[in-house]
Amino acid sequence: MNKKDILSIVDHTLLAQTATWGEIKEILDDAMKYETASACIPASYVKQAAEYVEGRLPICTVIGFPNGYSTTAVKMIEAADAVANGAKEIDMVINIGHLKDGRYEDIETEIRAIHEACQGNILKVIIETCLLTEEEKIKMCDIVTKAGAEYIKTSTGFSTSGATFDDVALMKKYVGPDVKIKAAGGIASFEDAEEFIRCGANRLGTSRLVKLMKN
Repeated sequence: MNKKDILSIVDHTLLAQTATWGEIKEILDDAMKYETASACIPASYVKQAAEYVEGRLPICTVIGFPNGYSTTAVKMIEAADAVANGAKEIDMVINIGHLKDGRYEDIETEIRAIHEACQGNILKVIIETCLLTEEEKIKMCDIVTKAGAEYIKTSTGFSTSGATFDDVALMKKYVGPDVKIKAAGGIASFEDAEEFIRCGANRLGTSRLVKLMKN
C-alpha cells in the first residue's frame, strides 16, 4: 500500500487532556488535507469541529473514555449527545471490570444500547487489550460480534500499552465476518501501519503518520 492508501484508513487522533481548539483545528485541517478516514477528538469539541469541517470530514469521538466504568445510561447519553452534535463515529470503552467478573450479558447489552444510541452511525468497541488475557480477548470478539457493533478496537492509548500485531491477528481470527478491526495506540511508522493492515486491521488510530507526512 502507498502512504495515501494507508492514510485513507487512519483516524487522525488528538485526545490529550490539554487539547485546545487551536490544536483540534490543526488536526482537522491536516485530516482534510491528507484525506484521512476521520478525525478523532474529545466530545467537547465535536459540535465546533463538525461546523468547521462542513461535511468534508467525518468526526469521531470517544465515550466512557478512557476507563470505561461509567454506567450504561451515561454512555448512552454521551453517544446520543455526540451524534446530535455531528459525530459520525463513536469509540466506546467497555467496562473491563465487568468482563473480568464474567458479566458477559451485561457487556453485550451495553454495547447494543450504545449502538442504538448511535442512530445508525459507526460504533467502535474499545476492549483495552493490554489489560486482558487471551481468553478475555477472544470472549470480547464473540460479544462484539453478537452485539452488532461495526468495529472492535484494541486500545485507548491511555493504558499500559497500545496495539500489537498479535492482538490484531487474534481479533481477525475470532471476530465475526461483519466486524472490522481498529488498531490504536503506539502506531509510529508507515511500516508498522502496513503490518497492522496485513494482520487484519481495517482502521488505524494514530496521529503520528500525518506528522511524518508533514516533516
